[in-house]
Amino acid sequence: MKLLTDRMIAEKDGAIGWITFNNPARHNAVSLAMWQALAEIVGDYAHDDAIRVIVVRGAGEKAFVSGADISEFEEKRSSPETTRLYNETAQRASRALKDVGKPTIAMIRGWCVGGGVSVALSCDLRIAAEGSAFAVPAAKLGLGYEFEGVRKLVDVVGPSFAREIFYTARQFTGQEALAMGLVNRLVPPDWLETYVRDYADSIAANAPLTVASIKTLVAQALEDELQRDLKLCREVVDRCFDSEDYAEGRQAFMEKRKPKFAGR
Repeated sequence: MKLLTDRMIAEKDGAIGWITFNNPARHNAVSLAMWQALAEIVGDYAHDDAIRVIVVRGAGEKAFVSGADISEFEEKRSSPETTRLYNETAQRASRALKDVGKPTIAMIRGWCVGGGVSVALSCDLRIAAEGSAFAVPAAKLGLGYEFEGVRKLVDVVGPSFAREIFYTARQFTGQEALAMGLVNRLVPPDWLETYVRDYADSIAANAPLTVASIKTLVAQALEDELQRDLKLCREVVDRCFDSEDYAEGRQAFMEKRKPKFAGR
């Protein structure tokens, strides 16, 4: 697919759709064009039945995403109008990643700062290399942080850790991130890509409708009780039981073989 910028890379490898933030000279800081491209890539992967898992990573060895590209703030984020446009574009991209009906993994190596934490939180799972570092330095820059971004962090680490992350604006180690639940797994740097690829492959081998239903059900569980769509919850569960994959899963179990799920 043709993107607006070469600072985002989309690669399809079997059942895995890779998304790479490709701005290593600036530690993969995100420009407005990169936010726009992220939404485009996610949209393409969402409609490709061959893609069952999406993995997000940063180019190079030093950073996942180091936040927004501050060098363009004077032009793209200096007035109420331009700031609103920038924020809406970034939110649209993050929402696309968060809401895509396929499992997503953030593969984190090095710095994961500010907008990088937001991108990681938009993914379902976060797997980091030892030595990675995390921070949300909004309080050191005088930035206001949108409600949705704060809520994503609270949903993952809870209110107490969320306050600590925002109040102190300090750097947290990978071990601290693991302890607070900000990352799911912490692995040696040399193992990271292989570990993530194996994890993605194992997820891709499972029944896509079941995996998608769990994504929907978890998202609904995190909604306020009065906002939950229980009809949707019933529908996604029924869709699994009515599927060809359910029949294949039962048959494979009886025949003591690995099932081959088609996603229907």
